[in-house]
Amino acid sequence: MCVLTFTETLKSKFNSGYYKTKDWENKGKLYEKFGINLFRKLLVLVGWEKLNKKANPVKNDLESLLHLEYRTKQSELGHLIVFFIVLGFKIYVALRFTFVESVWLIILNIIFNVYPILLQRYNRPRIQRALALFRYKAEQSAV
Repeated sequence: MCVLTFTETLKSKFNSGYYKTKDWENKGKLYEKFGINLFRKLLVLVGWEKLNKKANPVKNDLESLLHLEYRTKQSELGHLIVFFIVLGFKIYVALRFTFVESVWLIILNIIFNVYPILLQRYNRPRIQRALALFRYKAEQSAV
């Protein structure tokens, strides 16, 4: 909850090079090899997609797409922070007890943090292409 509050109140522009789409991300093939489509289906199956669309509806306009792109960066930052927090606990559990007793932390960290980060990075190039199309149409109608 603290990370969510932090990312919601943080009004960063997310201009870091980290958030810029890399060339190899544009088609999303690497993410698909890691099973991102299966993860997307899992989100639909458990109802997360429906809840998320209800809370953050996306309209067919430039403002909504800009907001959606911003939310992907915000969500990615939140999951990245929680990933490192859980990683710290995982290391502590592995050192204090055994590696085997920390395996469940690794699995949950991958499911609840790594895959959501991959999903945001998978979706962002698509959103950016839609934004470019909206901007192009706006330029064409202005001419």
